[in-house]
Amino acid sequence: MDSTEPYYRFIESSIEEARTDTPVIMIIGPRQAGKTTLAKQLTNKGIQYITLDDETTRLAAQRDPAGLIRSLDKVAIDEIQRVPQLLLAIKKSVDDDRRPGRFLLTGSANLMALPTVADSLAGRMETLSLFPLAQAEIERHPTNWLDAAFSGRLLKLSKKSITKTLIDRVLMGGYPEMLKRPSPRRRATWAKQYIAAIVERDVRDIADIEKLDRLPRFLQILAQTAGQMCNYTHLGAQIGLDGKTAAKYIGVLENMFLLRRVQVWTSNKIKRIVKTPKLQFLDSGLLTTLLNLDAKAIQRDHTKFGSLLETFVFTELLKHATWSHNTYQFLYYRDADKFEVDFVLENTEGLLMGIEVKAAASINSEDLRGLKKLAGLAKKKFFRGIIFYDGDETLPLGDNIWATPVAGLWAGEG
Repeated sequence: MDSTEPYYRFIESSIEEARTDTPVIMIIGPRQAGKTTLAKQLTNKGIQYITLDDETTRLAAQRDPAGLIRSLDKVAIDEIQRVPQLLLAIKKSVDDDRRPGRFLLTGSANLMALPTVADSLAGRMETLSLFPLAQAEIERHPTNWLDAAFSGRLLKLSKKSITKTLIDRVLMGGYPEMLKRPSPRRRATWAKQYIAAIVERDVRDIADIEKLDRLPRFLQILAQTAGQMCNYTHLGAQIGLDGKTAAKYIGVLENMFLLRRVQVWTSNKIKRIVKTPKLQFLDSGLLTTLLNLDAKAIQRDHTKFGSLLETFVFTELLKHATWSHNTYQFLYYRDADKFEVDFVLENTEGLLMGIEVKAAASINSEDLRGLKKLAGLAKKKFFRGIIFYDGDETLPLGDNIWATPVAGLWAGEG
């Protein structure tokens, strides 16, 4: 669904709730995901708005952070990572005045990964994540697949005639600016310039890395390994970096919300587990551009669709987790015998849901082997196995494993 009206972001209620009892609320996520739009909407409710992308404001903040903060009462500060020294001034201000909802901050880098930042605002700040639009937000269909699934309900399709095909949705991703553009060529042009801007400008704000000119090529190499395990030595060697430096580069890109390393699920009883994290990109549209793919290329060779669809499902689930009142850990499973589960989701009770993603309209017995292995290892902690596929029906496959449509993530009902 395309519309000129702003999308309602499902984390807005969580932000409003936090503003009633917490002095500082930080919204983190990638650039162009909608943080500025959301912050401006919230500033209509009685707080001032400033952005550190403005050169004059940024200069004032850098030269006298304490003075700038003293001059403000209730304020939204956009792109706080551009002047991180403001956070210490905010800490002092909050220590003197603990009124809730005083500061709404947005950041396009995960500053909370820096120990000094995390420590400075501990107990004073609540952090919420905003990713590009979820399909449920695009369709304006409030639902939370994760909460429903862990409560024992699998969302079935409420309608079978959906305006965009699954391939179209995956190739487009969730960035609002991508959704506005009328053609794949225009979307790819935006995505290329977006990635270049992050590499050329934003990385410098949060990291001092050598050989910055190699980062664009490195990002393309990483795109080829989306959904695969991180072999830092092998990845780095392709652009003349050692494994340690390659891992550092990946950490920087992770802090810019371009990708995420997913850790493996393990147990003390498992001896032959693989402990290497695997790599997931955080938007299938950007990954499509990095891989130089389009619908015609996928129709010619459907095997190219698999990693894109896995990325798409991963990010959709991640977005649902941001507006849930529950907490979920995202993991995966692989052992030395090559049994694998794409994602293993663990809730706060320690219950596990194994999730496989298949870019097909049918499922065979081979698709169940990883989930069955996980169920045997997790025993009572195994809540359910799910295979997302490109079909219409939610079907039981035995052994507490279900097939469910990918479209249930945005067009489902209990």
